Amino acid sequence: MWHTEPGQFYGLRAEMSIWASPNQETSQESGASLQIYCQDGGHYNLIQVGFHISPSLYNNRDIRFFTYWTKDLKSKGCYNSQCVGYVPASGAKLVPGQAIAPPSVYGIQDHYIRLSINKDPNSGDWVVYCHDLEKPSFLGHFPKELCLGTKRIQALTGFVNYLKNAHGPPMGSGHFPDYDEKKSAYFNHIKNYNSKDQAFDPFWTKVAKLVDRLDCYDANDLFLEFKKGYTFNYGGPSGCIG
Repeated sequence: MWHTEPGQFYGLRAEMSIWASPNQETSQESGASLQIYCQDGGHYNLIQVGFHISPSLYNNRDIRFFTYWTKDLKSKGCYNSQCVGYVPASGAKLVPGQAIAPPSVYGIQDHYIRLSINKDPNSGDWVVYCHDLEKPSFLGHFPKELCLGTKRIQALTGFVNYLKNAHGPPMGSGHFPDYDEKKSAYFNHIKNYNSKDQAFDPFWTKVAKLVDRLDCYDANDLFLEFKKGYTFNYGGPSGCIG
């Protein structure tokens, strides 16, 4: 992930490339998401939106839009509508658990979904939009009570989950990051939001890279490119142990 230091942040937006994982095992999960950590006393609550492949959750290997939240990062979190939390908009074009397609094809074509999550200046709720249509489409919101703290961390994250001492699934395209978006998973056109619901380039935002298994997965530098805006690539192959 690339993440901010704790501060007064109001949300973010990005294009996330979509990759399939057809050989993923039932106990494995892989995906990418936008994450907001909100300080609650000495802990942080988490809300996030993105896409993932999770056979144990859906009984198949489709790529699906998901939402997730958890309190203090220690309690078990809730995906989609497993518990009260994320509220889908009436008639939303994309609802939690819905399959999304097509995936990117290695070396041939990249496909992406452009999502945003930001604090609404009127309601205080954290609203979620899809920006892949002719105009932004409102998908739903996380009630403000799930993310009340004023000191927050924002993160753009590629992730995998798997059983302890088992082997891990591929992350992203299943290849280590390079600068070819047809071969490497990416976050493109990264934007931050201010308190007035306005998106802007994160030019002066201090960010840090976190890769907890450099022997298995990696992310390259966050940089500015003319056609991609602020961007970085990430990923790695299957087979990570431990």
